[in-house]
Amino acid sequence: MAAGRQQRIAEEIRLAIGEALIRGEIKDPRVSDAGIITVTHVTVTGDLHQARALFMVYGADEAKLKGVKEALNKASGFWRRKIGERLRVKFTPTLTFEVDRVFESEERVERALREIADADAARARAEAEASADGSLAEEQSDPATDPGAPPVPKGQ
Repeated sequence: MAAGRQQRIAEEIRLAIGEALIRGEIKDPRVSDAGIITVTHVTVTGDLHQARALFMVYGADEAKLKGVKEALNKASGFWRRKIGERLRVKFTPTLTFEVDRVFESEERVERALREIADADAARARAEAEASADGSLAEEQSDPATDPGAPPVPKGQ
């Protein structure tokens, strides 16, 4: 039952953060000029005193991500008030923000798999070419298929 409550509170926090970001309620230029900020996941501790929000910014470099993270964490008082209004719980969780690296690692895995597939395809092409060259050499030395070779008698 506690895990279900944690999940419900985490989802409400995620929605509250998303709505505040969409409405532009954070005036810090590091956030307002960042582009599209997506809150991907929120986790809440078992005692509901701490929450961690994972976010990503599309097309942002490392410096921009760091600035957005600092700005979001600096607005901790705003977030506690916003979450407290929405949740109406006895204790409002303290919220911290972290950059979500899942998609970056997923991209690295996909890139590695593509490289492996390309290497396998190149090896298969090389093997096919090598076997084609070998069969071509066999065909050229076969008197039955070589038009310039003397005819072989049928009995032999």
